[in-house]
Amino acid sequence: MPGYVFILVLLLLIWFMLIRPQRRRQVEQQRMINSLDVGKEVVTAGGLYGTVTGLEDDEVRIRIAPEVEVKVAKRAIAGVISPDDELDSAKAPDEESAANLP
Repeated sequence: MPGYVFILVLLLLIWFMLIRPQRRRQVEQQRMINSLDVGKEVVTAGGLYGTVTGLEDDEVRIRIAPEVEVKVAKRAIAGVISPDDELDSAKAPDEESAANLP
């Protein structure tokens, strides 16, 4: 009987440490994909930054440069860039100016 309890405890531990957090990440990713709209700034899993210009069934059109659009799968969108993220990166000092300080 104690062996069965040990196995049950191990299975519960695996559930709480591995499976449950993975499901939470999947739900958050799906919520982010469902919230995509035209005009939002996004980054793809491949590292391309751009602005959403069109939404289709399983695809998203992204403008990555003037007059350059790419079509990617919705599941390839890694994140939505918020305006706060852009402001933080603009305020960060670059390495050259930090190297010139006395």
